[in-house]
Amino acid sequence: MERVSTGIEELDSKLSGGYPKKKVILITGVAGSGKTIFGIHYLYRACQEGKKCVLIATEETPEDILQQARMLEHDLEPYYEKGQLIIERVFESRTERIEETRYGFKPEGLDLELPYLAELVPEGTECVVIDNIGVFTIRLSVRKLRDEFDGLSHILMKKGCTVLYIMDEAAYNMTNQLAEYSAYGSIRLLVKENSYLGKMERYIYIPKMRSTPVSPYTSVFEISSKGIKIKASGDSEIIG
Repeated sequence: MERVSTGIEELDSKLSGGYPKKKVILITGVAGSGKTIFGIHYLYRACQEGKKCVLIATEETPEDILQQARMLEHDLEPYYEKGQLIIERVFESRTERIEETRYGFKPEGLDLELPYLAELVPEGTECVVIDNIGVFTIRLSVRKLRDEFDGLSHILMKKGCTVLYIMDEAAYNMTNQLAEYSAYGSIRLLVKENSYLGKMERYIYIPKMRSTPVSPYTSVFEISSKGIKIKASGDSEIIG
């Protein structure tokens, strides 16, 4: 199977070269676990390789994302300015709709069917990140969520995209972890106290990656001024 680099050398090694090409990968984790930074690594490497990319941002402005990328020495701005990277301003659209509800609009106006997001992805796009897709799931029934996830994934894969769905832990759990069943692969990011060292650490765990032999154990990773570094791991405990 062809692979697309994650932008993180150690993760590429764990995944036999990277994310499975033209598939959907789900990344979940609590606030502060580094989810968005995984997306930045992926987009930066893809842009370096000349791929057309789209980021659908639901919780941050393009300016915030570009600033964060610069701080990690993964400057996305040159690619954004020349149009190789498109950042869709869904965050502003959401906040504008919330503002409108104060003037008589119904809360149902905040709803957005997931397959609609595929319309924001031009033909020829190779790499897509939706961060955070969890904001669209809270108002959906379990059945409708599965249908809409599958519908969006089908359209994006048919367009030839390799997709990262980034989803917050709260939405992931509130929707009975259903998104993991719809994705081709999933990565969980955790923040947990290391009882031996007496400090909080970040962990990465890969519960599912089809067509890819993966370790059932967790690995510690750090976020520095240069981004993510996954430490060499032995047999760390599995964290649920």
